[in-house]
Amino acid sequence: MATEFRNFLQLSYEELEDLNLHAKEQRKNRIDVGKLQEERLKYLTDEKRIKAVTVLFSDLEGRLHMLDYDKKFLVKSWDNLTFDGSSIRGFTAQHESDLRLGMDWSAFYWAPAEYFGAGKVLVFGEVIDKDGTPFSADMRGMLKAYAKGLHAKHDYTLNAANEIEGFLFKGIDAERHYHEIGKFEYVNTGGYYHSLPGDPLRSFIDTVAEVQRAMGFENEKDHPEVAPSQFEINYGYGEVVAAADQIQLYKLICREVATSMGFSASFLPKPVVGVNGSGMHTNVSITKGGKNIFWDPKGLEKISTFAWKFVDRILTHGNDICLALNPSVNAYRRLDPHFEAPNQIKASAVDRGSMVRIPIGNERSARVEVRSVAPDANPYMVLLSVFKTGLDGETSKIKNLRQAARYLPDNIYDAIKNFETAEWTTTLFSKDVKGRFADLKRGSADRCPRLLGTFVKSQEVQYHHEVYNQFLWNMF
Repeated sequence: MATEFRNFLQLSYEELEDLNLHAKEQRKNRIDVGKLQEERLKYLTDEKRIKAVTVLFSDLEGRLHMLDYDKKFLVKSWDNLTFDGSSIRGFTAQHESDLRLGMDWSAFYWAPAEYFGAGKVLVFGEVIDKDGTPFSADMRGMLKAYAKGLHAKHDYTLNAANEIEGFLFKGIDAERHYHEIGKFEYVNTGGYYHSLPGDPLRSFIDTVAEVQRAMGFENEKDHPEVAPSQFEINYGYGEVVAAADQIQLYKLICREVATSMGFSASFLPKPVVGVNGSGMHTNVSITKGGKNIFWDPKGLEKISTFAWKFVDRILTHGNDICLALNPSVNAYRRLDPHFEAPNQIKASAVDRGSMVRIPIGNERSARVEVRSVAPDANPYMVLLSVFKTGLDGETSKIKNLRQAARYLPDNIYDAIKNFETAEWTTTLFSKDVKGRFADLKRGSADRCPRLLGTFVKSQEVQYHHEVYNQFLWNMF
């Protein structure tokens, strides 16, 4: 189609980075919501080259949804955007379906036109109930309210950075077509830190890193991971809601770039038998008045007593929240100690099989790393679970809590049972939302084969069916 008469917004990567970093700084400095709203609406009105605004929100399971609103319509109607909540998994019943989308004007992004479309900008939405309150099944809204309350009451800023592993496979929509050949095909077999310029995996990683940089991610390092065709692209920490938004954008960017190259980016926790699975190691810390209160140069492993109490509460409730951190049948294949999987409910500075690790840090970087998190989890639910548990949970009286011989569930049914029977998860999510989430997870599990053998060769066919079913019925 001819394009000579069009004049849609297409910015260079340098211009995109400048705009996104400025918006990120505004968000970090908690610029008044009214001022941001006025600024964004004026920008949308004045910038004639913008044709549409893409609004993003996530369902209860963490699946990202995107709606394009015509720019002129949104500028006039941004405060009355309604949608059918009964069409979104985990939201509302048909007889109470009407929900609204509010604009989080602080979560505003400019994106490369070749991957997101010319003339578009992105903004995250907040799901609003009929009575005007935040919708209880919108984990983003719940996380934002919790973080805002802690900042107002204690001057706490919750910080997070996630190390998200994934696989790059040959073919577009490789997960959907899995049943046709019964396997995933690697794009390379190099392994940890091993790649060459021009290698397909290296080219993919480089391109994703460029897009992330343009979108204000402030990259740190990227590399192939241990398993063949596996990758990890790291970026800086941020305030907790912004960090969760970046997880959603990270996976979206990876999938868009992979598709453009004729590949598929997969965030299944264990897509291939016999090699390491993918995790989403979740690094967290808390600052007060700009000071990292997890840091103590004289403390055990150089973290504070406050931080150790945070760890103890997570260990106490490890089994309770496991389903929120590992929400799919496939995730429990990853929790296998033969592949560096963190299935032990203990804390350690060195043992990577521990649920919680204490990385080497300093005054700025001291943190707690929760390792037993799957990349197909709802990031808002994960971070709400980790922070609220670490700050408000109970502490077990069992002897040697940090090193006791306890393990996370090895199958989703035990995880669902722990989740449903725990009083703590009702406190975390409310009885209603807890029940909805457990029902969704049980329904997905019931549609998958029961046997979860990892090593036995004869079970690989069973595994192939499970991966395909997991994708179809528990998409993330």
